[in-house]
Amino acid sequence: CGRYTSTTAPAVLADHFGVEEIKAELLDPSWNVAPTQDVYAVAERRGVRQLGTFRWGLVPSWAKNPSVGAKMINARAEGLATKPAYRAALARRRCIIPADGFYEWQVVKGGPKPVKQPYAIRHRDGRPLALAGLWEVWRDPTRSDGDGLVRTCAIITTAANELLVPLHDRMPVVLPPESWSTWLDRDLQDPAALSPLLVAAPSDQFEVWPVATLVNHAQANGPELWEPR
Repeated sequence: CGRYTSTTAPAVLADHFGVEEIKAELLDPSWNVAPTQDVYAVAERRGVRQLGTFRWGLVPSWAKNPSVGAKMINARAEGLATKPAYRAALARRRCIIPADGFYEWQVVKGGPKPVKQPYAIRHRDGRPLALAGLWEVWRDPTRSDGDGLVRTCAIITTAANELLVPLHDRMPVVLPPESWSTWLDRDLQDPAALSPLLVAAPSDQFEVWPVATLVNHAQANGPELWEPR
């Protein structure tokens, strides 16, 4: 998952995800959320479910600088419990990243050169997607104040379902409502209890349509990116 849409207001997200505290900064609606940008995420702190703002691209606490986050926007579900960059977050820092939908690309051949055709994907009923995520806090070693803390996140991916596999072999893990509390429970640290959640959501839950290649440019934004081509 390299791009997604986030246009739903924080208050609506809070109601949908059962959030008790909104701690997030107000972000502009985006039809083309790109890596390293600030995004909304739902997490629990001391048993309280909160909506916060995180930077997309996970930076492990031990990283020398935050630039590694640009390469860690996605975390493969397979092996999370053993990879140093993710195992601590899997145990204690799981989150839900709300999205209206996301984009995937299909390589179309036949012309002078292959074309990457983007497709939009969302729930059939239009409700926000609950993307499984991990979060971390990185501390700037050159700063001694609270402003030196950077909260980051990554979207967990798994093997694509039958609907999406023609576009890409991976897709975000989309959590059903009945698993949200389990996923966010910080007292639950057993990877074996979490792994059954990290599977592809059923194909019949989604709808897919082609959109203009304008979305291929990270600087492009606006509702026209989401319109069927």
